[in-house]
Amino acid sequence: MLEKRNIEQLFRQNYSEMNHLARVLLGDDEEAEDVVQDIFLRVARNDIPPKNDNYLLVAVRNACLNRIRQKQLHEKVRNLLPIDADADFQPIDKELERLEDIAAFVNEQMEEPHRSIFHLRFDEDLTIAEIARRLGLNPNTTYKYLAQCMEHIRQHFNIH
Repeated sequence: MLEKRNIEQLFRQNYSEMNHLARVLLGDDEEAEDVVQDIFLRVARNDIPPKNDNYLLVAVRNACLNRIRQKQLHEKVRNLLPIDADADFQPIDKELERLEDIAAFVNEQMEEPHRSIFHLRFDEDLTIAEIARRLGLNPNTTYKYLAQCMEHIRQHFNIH
């Protein structure tokens, strides 16, 4: 493991520039600090000394791009099935019945991997990335299958 004084020296020499880059890329001061701290934790924990002056900046850039991609995927999934404004006023037993109908439709009408992706996302509450890893799929492909599944559900149940 890197010695504490070496990490402190790296921190003092690079923190400001790393934090600035993260803030520019993410547009959020707290999230930028999180990214930079994560980089230093990984360096300290994994005993990965920077190979050159740009190592830490490249690590920040990559971590920021990963967070941006993750946010975009979350937003896409969130927009797949908008929450119905009237849903809050439905009796709970009607909502449960509707959810059971949707689950039955998925089980009876959907092919694999759509069925598995749906259940992993909504029954096990896994992220797109987690589902992709579990099923050995690309995250974009996983998202596409989930979007197709949601579109079939919308059409079948006349959800807009």
